[in-house]
Amino acid sequence: MIRLGEKQELTVVKKVEFGVYLSPEEGSDEKVLLPAKQVPSGTSLGSTIEVFIYKDSSDRLIATTNTPKIMLGDVRVLRVKETGKIGAFMDWGLEKDVLLPFREQTRKVSKGEDVLCALYIDKSGRLCVTMNVYPYLLTNSPYSKDDKVIGTVYELSDNFGAFVAVDDIYSGLIPKKELYGNVNIGDRVDARVTSVKDDGKLNLSLRDKAYLQMDTDAEKLMEMIEKNGGSIPFTDKASPELIREKTQMSKNEFKRAVGRLLKEGKILIGTNSINKK
Repeated sequence: MIRLGEKQELTVVKKVEFGVYLSPEEGSDEKVLLPAKQVPSGTSLGSTIEVFIYKDSSDRLIATTNTPKIMLGDVRVLRVKETGKIGAFMDWGLEKDVLLPFREQTRKVSKGEDVLCALYIDKSGRLCVTMNVYPYLLTNSPYSKDDKVIGTVYELSDNFGAFVAVDDIYSGLIPKKELYGNVNIGDRVDARVTSVKDDGKLNLSLRDKAYLQMDTDAEKLMEMIEKNGGSIPFTDKASPELIREKTQMSKNEFKRAVGRLLKEGKILIGTNSINKK
């Protein structure tokens, strides 16, 4: 069987002026053209050639000896070559670009941008890519609790947090409570594995362990105080929402940072402010 979107070894069953026809086996009705410019030298009837199968501009199956940047079911970063009325055309290393339809975009993409996507076959039997990569991500990562990882944010949820493709292939989530700062779809993030779920998916945090993060947070808070003329107009008694908005820390993290600076004798706490000593 000739498999669209995959590499496979096929046999030369017919030679013509414009290339050779390949088939899964002798006598099969299935045939696909490998254009002449792609035919390896010395090829004869009965030769086997490893090819990738896709469709040409007329929606006919075509073979190539080139290896694309993405194959069926893969998740890879591809670059936007052009945008048009039906979607974006992505560079996947072959002559004919692959389409990222509008309905498969989780946000608007622009020419020259690198986008994480997966290759699939649409309802019309054509190869396309999607930014909805969740079903294609793997859950057998080599990572354990407290490992440091790098990934791409591919979806944001008000209920759950930020969905991340770790190493662009493994399924991960930064829960809402662990989400700090301005995180957007397409961002590359450095994270820490907080747990590995029973199904193999990774829970992540953008912050380090508490005892390590405290030093970083204390430095950040001191810089904030200095930039604001030696004072900030709230204390650790402020609401968690205000603290998170102003410092990108949880209330507990903020209190630990304040405690560290107090212990070091760098600040004084007033009724409604924290001041540099």
